[in-house]
Amino acid sequence: MAKLYGDENFPRPVVDELRRLGHDVVTIQDTGKGKQGVSDEAVLAFAIAEERAVLTINRKHFIRLHRLQAEHAGIIVCTFDPNFVGQATRIHEAIELKIPLLGQLIRINRPAS
Repeated sequence: MAKLYGDENFPRPVVDELRRLGHDVVTIQDTGKGKQGVSDEAVLAFAIAEERAVLTINRKHFIRLHRLQAEHAGIIVCTFDPNFVGQATRIHEAIELKIPLLGQLIRINRPAS
């Protein structure tokens, strides 16, 4: 299973389901840094230091960061999906095939309606 780090806006129900699926997920709120306006660069730096892949719905900024700094433990960019269990399942299935996630940018999109 993967070591993951959820940023400020990543949906908590998705985190809970990923944990249920066996992933080791820490959120920015778990670290006591929630609601402090932590920069995306700082989120990525923390994830790198902790050897965790970032979970985010902030796609644009983290795709840019991946291009600037490809040496990381993985970045998983997601579209927002109110089907939290479905989103967690798609993340689980995508990363299960790609572990280790080192340097990878993984895109998880909401299915078309």
